[in-house]
Amino acid sequence: MSAPTADRTFHPVSISPQSFWAATADDREATFRLLRDEAPISWHPPIEGALIPPEQPGVWAVATHADITYVSKHPELFTSAQGVMVEELPEELLEASMSFLAMDGKRHASLRRLVSAAFTPRQVKTITEQIQSQAERIVDDLLANPEGDFVMQVSKRLPMWTIYEMMGLDESHRDDAAHHADGLVSWNDPAVAAGREPGEVLNESLVALLTMALELAEARRAEPRDDLMTNLVQAEVDGEKLTDDEIAAFFVLLSVAGNDTTRNTISLVAKALQDNPDQRQLLIDDFDGNIGTAVDEFIRYATPVMTFRRTALVDTEVGGQPIRAGEWLLMLYPSANRDAEVFTDPERFDVTRSPNPHVGFGGGGPHFCMGAFLAKTQLRELFGQLLTRATNLQLSEPEFLVGNFVHAVRSLPYTLTT
Repeated sequence: MSAPTADRTFHPVSISPQSFWAATADDREATFRLLRDEAPISWHPPIEGALIPPEQPGVWAVATHADITYVSKHPELFTSAQGVMVEELPEELLEASMSFLAMDGKRHASLRRLVSAAFTPRQVKTITEQIQSQAERIVDDLLANPEGDFVMQVSKRLPMWTIYEMMGLDESHRDDAAHHADGLVSWNDPAVAAGREPGEVLNESLVALLTMALELAEARRAEPRDDLMTNLVQAEVDGEKLTDDEIAAFFVLLSVAGNDTTRNTISLVAKALQDNPDQRQLLIDDFDGNIGTAVDEFIRYATPVMTFRRTALVDTEVGGQPIRAGEWLLMLYPSANRDAEVFTDPERFDVTRSPNPHVGFGGGGPHFCMGAFLAKTQLRELFGQLLTRATNLQLSEPEFLVGNFVHAVRSLPYTLTT
């Protein structure tokens, strides 16, 4: 039943309950399709499951590709600086955990330029070589273990190795860092919480990652090495350098964004290739010719980040719907990536799809994902190894985590058949 909030009316089909996000991706898509067709901008109760329940009376769900792109490209109207999650967090916590993801305007542009300056051509070449080597080693280990959990054996390892190898984090700390990165996005999952209160998980994870980053930055100032942390502490644009707090916050952002997104894309795509043998065969027959379009289809089809929020800065409108200053908008990326107005046969997994203007890296604008090249390189190198060497890989059904942020695969049992 519809319920009024001030002069707003909640849509009768709600995306707010945790049960909605616990449903299958296909079930969620049925709701998204209804919203795209009937209510592209719809009003919903506050999303359930927030660690700190917002004072907002509701949230606007943005369902179409066109509207998500519009919101993304107009930060002067819809800001990230008040948070991008369905949490109402203090400013200092936002900056410590999300770096420039939770900024806009000149500060966002300045910090992004400084971080970009650390990704020198030499550093990018080194990172690419590291990913190639890591992908080969991971598949070596997979072939030596005929059964197990694909997430732990494969999907989790490549992003973790890539991020922490390029940062220069000692191998002895990498598992802990990845564990704490999980805590920042999965604090409400019983397996991650391990009996702790959600706030305790979040705080412990954030403090641990910030501490690692500060210690690593101090070590690289004293003893520079050929790694990204050294480049970050030395980066300078127009006489300005990154502060320790900014470096630490970026380390936290990279730990979360670099680990969770690619990990889940790998798991979801491995299953999609098994379920679509014709598409798998296209890659086997002509990997170099098809992997370019395939990687974008991997990201569209998986859509590992399901939602981000913006806050309206002024009274405005989206798609003809009036939006008041201060109201929240939740961008539904899986919905945009199945929008039939943009994608022909959007439910089909098609590794030759072109063009493919997916919003897996955001809907464009100043917050387009800086790590896009990293993710694409990892997917290209890992699936190049899997498709040519692990030809007898068989995956069972995945087990998912429940959440409204990341489309997260908890486990994916595998066997290597003879």
